[in-house]
Amino acid sequence: MPEEETGGREAAARAHDVLEALAPLGSEEARAGMARYGIRTEDAFGVSVYELRCVAKGFGHDHDLALALWETGNHEARLLASMVDDPAQVTEAQMEDWAAAFDSWDICDQVTSNLFDKTPFAYDKVREWSAAGDEWVKRAAFATAAALAVQDKQAADEPFLEILELCRREAGDDRNYVKKAVNWALRNIGKRSLRLHVAAVAAAEAILAEAEARAAADSKDPAARSGRWVARDALRELRSEKTLERVRRRG
Repeated sequence: MPEEETGGREAAARAHDVLEALAPLGSEEARAGMARYGIRTEDAFGVSVYELRCVAKGFGHDHDLALALWETGNHEARLLASMVDDPAQVTEAQMEDWAAAFDSWDICDQVTSNLFDKTPFAYDKVREWSAAGDEWVKRAAFATAAALAVQDKQAADEPFLEILELCRREAGDDRNYVKKAVNWALRNIGKRSLRLHVAAVAAAEAILAEAEARAAADSKDPAARSGRWVARDALRELRSEKTLERVRRRG
C-alpha cells in the first residue's frame, strides 16, 4: 500500500478519535445559540471556539490531521483543522477547496484568520477572491485582508493600499456577509498606521461619495445603500478619538 494512502488512513482514524473526544464537549444549548447567530448546526456539536483552541494546543501543527478533520464535514472539526494546519504546507488547491466549502461566517472567519492569512498565497487570494461571485468566497477575500492588517506585522503599506482600492470597488455589494467583511477590512487597514489611516479615510469618503451619486440617480439602488453603510460605519470608527490616538502613537 502506498505510503501516502497509509498516512491518509491513519490521519482519518485520528480524526475519528478527535470527533469522539469533541462530541461530549458540546451541548444543545450551545447549538441553539449558534443557530441564532446564523451558524449552520446540522453537523455541529456545539463546542466553543475557546474549547477548540485548548484542544488544538495539544496537536501543534499537523497538516495531515487538518486535512482529515476537514474531510469529516463536522463544524467543529473544520474549525479545529484551521487551528492545527501548517500554513507552510497549505497549497492553493487546498485554499480553493476549503473556501468553496464555506457555509457560514464563523467557518469563513476562523479559517481565514487562523490559517489562510499565514500562507504564502494570502495576498494573491485576497485579490483573486475579491471579485468572486460566491458570497462566502468573496467574504473570505476581505476577511483574509482584515486578518492580514492585524497579524502581518512586517508587511509594507503598499499591499494594503491596493486592498483599499478593492474595498472601494466592492463596497456596493449589498450581500450582508460581503459588505460587512469589506467594512471590516477597511477599518482594520485604517488602524494599522498613520499613512494607512489617511488612505482608509479617503477610501471611505470616496465610497460614500459614489454611493450618494448612485442614490441621487436611483434612491432604491442597493449598491448605494451598501456603500453608504460601509463608508459611514468605517468613518465613525476611523474618526473616533480612540482610533486617532492609536494611529498617532504608531505614526
